[in-house]
Amino acid sequence: MPYRIIGFILLFFNGFIHAAEVYQWIDAQGHRHYSDKKQANATPLKLTRSFSYHRVKKVYDGDTIRLSDGRKIRLLGINTPEIEHSGQAAQAGGDSATKWLTQQLLGTKVRLEFDHEKRDKYKRHLAHIFTQQDVHINYELVRRGFASTNVFPPNLKYVTQLHAAEQAAEAENIGIWRYPDYQTKLTGELNKSNKQGWQRIVGRIIGIKNTRKSSYLKLSGHFDVRIKKEHHQYFANLSLLKGKKVEVRGWVHKYKNGFSMLLKHPSAIKILE
Repeated sequence: MPYRIIGFILLFFNGFIHAAEVYQWIDAQGHRHYSDKKQANATPLKLTRSFSYHRVKKVYDGDTIRLSDGRKIRLLGINTPEIEHSGQAAQAGGDSATKWLTQQLLGTKVRLEFDHEKRDKYKRHLAHIFTQQDVHINYELVRRGFASTNVFPPNLKYVTQLHAAEQAAEAENIGIWRYPDYQTKLTGELNKSNKQGWQRIVGRIIGIKNTRKSSYLKLSGHFDVRIKKEHHQYFANLSLLKGKKVEVRGWVHKYKNGFSMLLKHPSAIKILE
């Protein structure tokens, strides 16, 4: 193989490892060509990828692990219920998610795929986890009903796949989706004693208020949804939501005389009618 071709493949392999394909084709003169863009009569070139694998030393809960090199990893794009810690009671499904993740990963080796943000505010590394058998653990947790999706832009890798897995698990009523804690609440049912944890709130958008920093979707007199201006790019025209009955998913916070939920991505809002 000519050195220039080898050089191209190595460049692709090292610098564009997450691209979909490398394509090859032969022209009318019998010369072989390579490109990362599909050409007429081109076929994908199969490359054997080389990854670094790291041993899992500890599983903290359903979405957090520690590697043997000391790095603490928070799984991207998902959220599992909390386990008991610091005087806080375990949430429904938290122990099951932790047990499954421990069985799958403890003592094994995994590879990491990062997104735009490498760490969170707690200094944990953010990554998608893959086993040596190429099982995508983040996806499997959602598909099996151990986790819900939790999208934080600009980290959008695998969002479509994760959201589809969540919808399927919810439709099958498996894992967390069968617990009362994960059923919907009407805005009028929300109060100080039941606002804890991840919530699914249903209501009709009766008004939209825009400020310099955020938009507020008002679902009732005491509950609204806040979307920061920096995240507007991920949503369609918000004004079209007025009058729609929706379900919103996330964490509820006390706000003035009522409650509020911060949304960062449209996967957390579902139009019902």
